[in-house]
Amino acid sequence: MEAKIILLYESERDAEAITKAVSPDNVKTPPGLTVRTVRRGSSVVTLVRCEGRFETFLATINDLLSAVQVAERAISVGSSL
Repeated sequence: MEAKIILLYESERDAEAITKAVSPDNVKTPPGLTVRTVRRGSSVVTLVRCEGRFETFLATINDLLSAVQVAERAISVGSSL
């Protein structure tokens, strides 16, 4: 299974902050699961590959999007200060 998730932001700075926030996911994966996140301009592109169970695949995507949501909130709060 494979998913490509592309998130668009207003600035490269925001995209870089999101990429850095979720980049630990690039390293901490069990065998058969790969999560790679990169910034391309003002976009964040994540590729998720899973050779295991569908539940693992969905849980990984859910975890990734939850981390993105937290990072987006932090950026939003930080920019309003």
